[in-house]
Amino acid sequence: MGCDGGTIPKRHELVKGPKKVEKVDKNAELAAKWKYCALSQEKLRRPIVACELGRLYNKDAVIEYLLDKSAERPNVEVASHIRGIKDVKELNLTDNPEWEGERRNAKGDRYEDMHCSMFICPVVGLEMNGKHKFCYLQTCGCVFSERALREVKTEICHKCGDPFRDEDIVVLNGSKEEQEKLKNTMEERRAKAKTGKKSKKTSGVEALSKHVDSKGSSESKSAPVNEENSSGSSSSDSAPGPSGCSKMVKPSAAVGSKRSIQDMDGKSEAYKSLFTTHSSAKRTKDQISNWVTHTPYHF
Repeated sequence: MGCDGGTIPKRHELVKGPKKVEKVDKNAELAAKWKYCALSQEKLRRPIVACELGRLYNKDAVIEYLLDKSAERPNVEVASHIRGIKDVKELNLTDNPEWEGERRNAKGDRYEDMHCSMFICPVVGLEMNGKHKFCYLQTCGCVFSERALREVKTEICHKCGDPFRDEDIVVLNGSKEEQEKLKNTMEERRAKAKTGKKSKKTSGVEALSKHVDSKGSSESKSAPVNEENSSGSSSSDSAPGPSGCSKMVKPSAAVGSKRSIQDMDGKSEAYKSLFTTHSSAKRTKDQISNWVTHTPYHF
């Protein structure tokens, strides 16, 4: 049978089968992870930072996100675990000598290698393009390939020489299982930090209370001793001596009493005249002038 136009439909035009699953290009997926910021989707440029889950960001994008979290962004969920700038680490990357820049194929007459990366491993020389696993150290921020850390086992950073532990190694752009493992370690680390802060606060309050209690008890103990000493000294001063006459006690000058410079005998008259207490600085009522306010119409 034909249609109105005399055409004969084919089977694939009448029978619809299941939709084909669209396959994502692996090169495009790797470029999105290793060449673009996970938050702003812009090209990675120095300074580059990484979070505790191993995602790569531009430092400017992270700072803008922390300053204004209410702004609309395409991938806010990616950075939801970042509370402050201390939750990210600036990476110490090694430049690739074969990288010619973004405009190396401006005319379009050259073969463009999609796997060529801006950075490499300083130990093995592998390019950081997603084909090989790369890690960074939370202590210093240096980036190495997993092969370098596995083959050259050491507890000192290959690039800067700072010591590190296995717990400080974070995989960059790892799989879902690796990211879940990193997330669990991050939550445990933050929980330990909170408990440590609480214990420090409680210990500080207890030490302060003990110091106050000890100070109060020492003052209470020293109070009756002072009273006895004062009563004993007064009785000894008022008691008559062997000749039958009481001792005359001279009143001592108060501690910290101020003495006028004009009463000092060792100072010269020129030195005393520098101060306002000198007789030359004093004026009579006729010499004292009053402030006069002029109106804007007075000339």
